[in-house]
Amino acid sequence: MDPVRLTLEQLRELRDDIAPRAARRSAASVHRRIDRWRSRAFFIAQCALAAATAWAIARYALGHKQPFFAPVAAMVCLGFSFGQRLRRVAEVMVGVAVGVGVGDLFVRVFGTGVLQLVFVIALAMSIAVLLGAGTLMATQAGVQAAIVTTLLPTDGAAFNRWLDAVLGGLVALAAATIAPAAAIRRPRQQATSVLNELSAILIETADGLRLDDHDAVTDALRRARESESLLDDLRSAAAEGVAVVRLSPFRRRHRGRVQEIADLVIPLDRAIRNIRVLVRRVAVSVWRDERMPDEYPMLLDRLADGTRLIAESLFEPAADVAAHRVLGELGRRTAVLPTPPGLSAVVVLGQMRSVIVDLLELTGTTYDEARELVPLRPDGLDEK
Repeated sequence: MDPVRLTLEQLRELRDDIAPRAARRSAASVHRRIDRWRSRAFFIAQCALAAATAWAIARYALGHKQPFFAPVAAMVCLGFSFGQRLRRVAEVMVGVAVGVGVGDLFVRVFGTGVLQLVFVIALAMSIAVLLGAGTLMATQAGVQAAIVTTLLPTDGAAFNRWLDAVLGGLVALAAATIAPAAAIRRPRQQATSVLNELSAILIETADGLRLDDHDAVTDALRRARESESLLDDLRSAAAEGVAVVRLSPFRRRHRGRVQEIADLVIPLDRAIRNIRVLVRRVAVSVWRDERMPDEYPMLLDRLADGTRLIAESLFEPAADVAAHRVLGELGRRTAVLPTPPGLSAVVVLGQMRSVIVDLLELTGTTYDEARELVPLRPDGLDEK
């Protein structure tokens, strides 16, 4: 009876705990959705205003009675990242021109019907592809051919629809020049997130090595492997930021700051790769009960400190000096350590030295200068 009674008590506790946990998850989900909406609120407002502006100009300035494609083209063009918009606007306009032209000519000669619809869509998309179109341009050609075939526009409507597409694209470009400040801040914030995550990974690795904690080093290795996705986000944010400051006349004064963050991507990529190898070798040594030098956890902690200071320096330039000092001291320390026994210890020492060089580059030091700050070891164990 006791086991049964214990099981029932556990079930009651589980039942009593389900409601609060469900409420917490629901609240967290609501917060995530609200945050997502806030991050996209500017884009939503931009699309709405651009679409309304394009429609109003086509309707009242050009006198088009049903300028439905002007707002559609504006929203389609704004729906891409900043660097893609010029090319996308051209694709939309050419796609519409091909679709409208083919559809209008085909309907005048062959009329409408199911077979005509199939043929005219295939023909319009084929012409677009032969012109070297991308997916968007070919799709727009097919859509417009289908609209012309099914709606039977009146005389002159074909040119009007293409003109609406041009107008919508131009309005989208004009709206895009009013870029949000978030596109400027986001690369720096993302770079800080990447560096802080790397610092946390190094600290967890040091703790796992110090305590011989299998779970800690396994989790650190998992996080190190997942850090690549953070770098992908940084690449995307940096490319968007660079495109904004190049194309928006209102944001060009930020070009130098944004380019500085974009220049961090390559050395940061190398640092992530080397840290991943370092963490993996530490994890292997813990799993296999291999002996590591007692000072390695402390060295990893200092490496984490240098990484954290670089993250702080992206917003507080004074921290850059501290990061440079910490990493320089660590580089000199690794040069005089005795050669460790065992493959894992040798690999970890070599990877630490490589990471130091990568991180020094993130402080603005050139690659050659960074190598000089990590002196050569007499045993030939050196960074790449």
